[in-house]
Amino acid sequence: MPKAQETAVYTHGHHESVLRSHTWRTAANSAAYLLGVLKPHMRVLDIGCGPGTITADLAALVPDGHVTGVDRAPGVLEQARATAAARDVTNVDFAVADVNGLDYPDDSFCVVHAHQVLQHVGDPVRALREMHRVTRPGGFIAVRDADYAAMTWYPAVPGLDDWLDLYARVARAGGGEPDAGRRLTAWARAAGLGDVTSTSSTWTFATPQERAWWSGLWADRTVASAYAERAVQGGHATAEQLRAVAEAWREWGRREDGWFAVLHGEILCRKEA
Repeated sequence: MPKAQETAVYTHGHHESVLRSHTWRTAANSAAYLLGVLKPHMRVLDIGCGPGTITADLAALVPDGHVTGVDRAPGVLEQARATAAARDVTNVDFAVADVNGLDYPDDSFCVVHAHQVLQHVGDPVRALREMHRVTRPGGFIAVRDADYAAMTWYPAVPGLDDWLDLYARVARAGGGEPDAGRRLTAWARAAGLGDVTSTSSTWTFATPQERAWWSGLWADRTVASAYAERAVQGGHATAEQLRAVAEAWREWGRREDGWFAVLHGEILCRKEA
């Protein structure tokens, strides 16, 4: 039988403004809930690895093991390989793969990890079952996703509510679920995963440098990325409306009292031995 393939589109694409965010991510700031169970010998699968910054960190934490980073986009894997090479990480490899039909035998990995993936998947329950299939008995499935409706900020700059509404409409039109964080536990239960530990954590942007970085990448993403193209082509916004949202982001970034928090849901599931 042909392998199942993804039906949802990746909302963001791989514009520079998107990779600006992705290359900032580390195991410490994006997978802290997982780090306590890692052992030096483990074999890890990192799904949706993007430019490979988290992947390389995980490889450094399992020096006697191995990490495989996979992504649906072949182009971004070249950057992931460069990331690993620049850090002189050798216990890592990269491949093109779809979470719905992984080209690995049952019980292949000690840990299967996915960061900001299930929000872009058309059937996250099926994806979790596939992740469970390739996890060894006694191993772990680790998933972390943002929850857009739970993001909060100060001050209430006019236009940012428009951004949140627009993003949710574009993401759902593409088949994803932007409020994935709150649903991870329910999806894990529906997939039949047992021994599920549910947690949450945040990214917070409040210093002048953090505000400039976060507001700038979202302003650029709003007018220049694949997300911007989908917003216009799908009839969700005009180019003028996107420019207004981008300016709202820049206005928030200029506020000395600006503060933005991104809430994430997390699940760590141990596969029955």
